[in-house]
Parts: sequence; structure tokens; C-alpha cells
Amino acid sequence: MVKMVPFTLESGATVLGVEVKLPKTTLLSISTDRGYIMCGALDVALLNDKLKSREIIAGRAVGVRTLEELLAAPLESVTHKAEAIGITLGMKGADALQLML
Repeated sequence: MVKMVPFTLESGATVLGVEVKLPKTTLLSISTDRGYIMCGALDVALLNDKLKSREIIAGRAVGVRTLEELLAAPLESVTHKAEAIGITLGMKGADALQLML
């Protein structure tokens, strides 16, 4: 099952959360037009290395089970392009999304 949920950030901007229920796991992501944050399934090393030319703005939070937890969780890893726009390790997902607007 796939569920899409809009969230309004403190700035008033709307971002889109997507929850994909899979056998024994759930994929979570919340995106803007420029980038996204995702659960532990995101392979940041792949984005930084093999897909470097795409300059993807993304962050990963681990141990989250809901979209709301993803917004509140500290980012465990971020892409190089995310770092370039001011997103840092430990930043809350919602704060990182704000920088992706």
C-alpha cells in the first residue's frame, strides 16, 4: 500500500510525505521540489559516489517508523550537495526540508 500525506512546515510551505508498505518494512520519504529526506533505506554513499553527477540533495534518518518521526528525527547522513546548501548531520528532518525549498 502507498500513502501520500502533505505536511505544512513552520514556514507555511507544503512538502509531500510518501509511505510505502512492503513485506517486513516500510519506506518513508518526504520531499520538496529540490530534495528529500528518507528512512534508513536511503543509500547516501551511492548518491555521493556512483550518482555524484546528479547532485542529489538528500538526507537519511534511521530508526524512524512514521512520517512524523522522520520530520522530527536527526539526520544520520546527508549527501554532499545537501551539505553544500547548509544541511548538517544531526539536523532535524523538518529543518533540512526547510533548506531544500
